[in-house]
Amino acid sequence: MRRIEAAPIEDFRVQTPPPTVEDARATQSRFDGLERVELSIEECRASALQHNLDLQVALMSPALAAERLAEEEGRFESVFTLSALWTETDSPTSSTLDSAQQKFQRIEPGVRIPLRTGGTANITLPFTRNETNNQFSTLNPAYTSDVELSISQPLLRNAGRRASTYAITIASYDRQLSEVQTKAEVIRQLAAVDRAYWRLYGARAALDVRLRSLELAQAQLERSERRYEAGEVAEIEVLRAQAGVAEQLDSIIRAQNLLITRQRELKRIINEPGLDIASETQVVPGSPPDPVRYEFDTEVLTQAAIDGRMEMLELELRLAADLVTADWSRNQALPLLALDYTYRMNGLGSSLSGAVDLVQENRFADWSIGLRGEVPLGNEQREAAVRRSLLQRLQRLASKDAREQTIRREVLDAVDEIESAWQRIFAARQSVILNTRTLQAEQRQFEVGETTSTDVLDANTRLSDAQLQEINAVVEYQIAQVDLAFATGTLLGAARVEFQPADPLGTGALRQGSVGWADGESPDAGPEEPVPGETVPAE
Repeated sequence: MRRIEAAPIEDFRVQTPPPTVEDARATQSRFDGLERVELSIEECRASALQHNLDLQVALMSPALAAERLAEEEGRFESVFTLSALWTETDSPTSSTLDSAQQKFQRIEPGVRIPLRTGGTANITLPFTRNETNNQFSTLNPAYTSDVELSISQPLLRNAGRRASTYAITIASYDRQLSEVQTKAEVIRQLAAVDRAYWRLYGARAALDVRLRSLELAQAQLERSERRYEAGEVAEIEVLRAQAGVAEQLDSIIRAQNLLITRQRELKRIINEPGLDIASETQVVPGSPPDPVRYEFDTEVLTQAAIDGRMEMLELELRLAADLVTADWSRNQALPLLALDYTYRMNGLGSSLSGAVDLVQENRFADWSIGLRGEVPLGNEQREAAVRRSLLQRLQRLASKDAREQTIRREVLDAVDEIESAWQRIFAARQSVILNTRTLQAEQRQFEVGETTSTDVLDANTRLSDAQLQEINAVVEYQIAQVDLAFATGTLLGAARVEFQPADPLGTGALRQGSVGWADGESPDAGPEEPVPGETVPAE
């Protein structure tokens, strides 16, 4: 346990020659020939709802909480009791009035009933048979048949329905908390699907930009070699063009690795059968982004977020549970005082039937009533528990304001990010247009010998950077919308999502766990496509 092994990296070491530019060019076809699967964002959401492992774990929580609630409610079920006794005695006596030998049998069935008031009721039917060698015994054997009713009821500590059902109330709140937490997990996972989807889209688009930039660099190399062979430029121009190709290859390798990472993350979340995270199948996003301008009412959004966020509902449930706990702690700090009452109908006879008949006549009955008390000398333990429960509730009340402030900040940040990304999209598009013209001008200037390969490659790099900025702005715009929906406790898309807790044991107490789209709605039913650039008021 106290020894850490070294990583066996050296076991995988291979001898390879130094890489060449020609070897690096093979990276362009790294994904050629691999199976490709095109998935829309709705299909990814549906797959995550059905197969995501984190969701499958989360859907077990309501079932566990429901069983705990059933366990607590089961404490008030009546219990059948039964005791039996058989004794035989044979002892010397000093008087003929005493029995030397005796056979005694006793059987006592009964029912114990826990009461919601905190007490316990017991109903027992003891039957006995006593046979002795005492010659003065009137009934030999003698049978008894009694009916006994006893009630024990606390009057202070543990008295009342609130105290006796405290565990049930807490278990009920815990079940509601599990439902809230499960819903929050469903929202979190679907938001993660959207973010991973758009990041994969951005990584694939960035790789396409890098490949186009490489094609431009290779075209520049061909022009430089052609002009060098014609004696129009020096050899340095060819070397500059070759260096530009090598730099683009490095960028492609990085973009390919980023694409694999983004793709693996999406595969992990949706967990689609046949798309294992170790598979080489390429996932191609089939839902292109369509940026639309929004005008948000931040007051409406922040209020909707405070009303709809699962964290706020969870906090309200915990505050309610804290109130119940505080009341229960105050009850536990009271002295223990209990009332005990017993009523007994007695029956006796030379036979069991005779004893039963006498009980039915109810000619002989006795009863008793009493009090039991317990007062701790110094009640510091229970009083400390009361103070702790009150302080915990005050702490949650203080955290409620902080939580609301955090939610408002998240909503405002998401709105600002959407507006910022929208402006960046237009700025990046303008930059792409201008850098495209600059590259074309630099290429024409190179053909007439007015510029060098460095100038053309620099223009190519600036164009690639501008295109990547546009892609990043679009991706961040889509993710900002996801973040805004997440901040308000909702999801993007036109279809609602419904889920049921899992019932892996098949008890029937809960319906089979599943998550999916609401009735009458399809996962492929997206919002109506807006006109590009149209301003749509936020609802």
